[in-house]
Amino acid sequence: MDASVDPLTDKEIEDRLAELPGWSVADGRLNRVYTFDRHPQGAAMVVHVAQVQEELNHHSELTLGYNTLTVAVNTHSAGNAVTALDFALAHRVEEIATGHGAG
Repeated sequence: MDASVDPLTDKEIEDRLAELPGWSVADGRLNRVYTFDRHPQGAAMVVHVAQVQEELNHHSELTLGYNTLTVAVNTHSAGNAVTALDFALAHRVEEIATGHGAG
């Protein structure tokens, strides 16, 4: 199995979370809720995240609310565990978030 899809240990997850303020692990998924001043900002970010996911060939669950976007991800091929792939996606999402006015 590719090392990027090996489940991370609790310590590895804790260390990586330190690099991603606002992200947490709950219910076996890496999660973040972004907030926006207006709904169209969140909708635009959904499209941008979808493009990043296609590029990485790794997909999260995206839930768009009125002024929120929830990103939740784990790796299905690793038994729905949190892996380095999930953190790679989270870092990419963080890179684009401020451009969409996400808080």
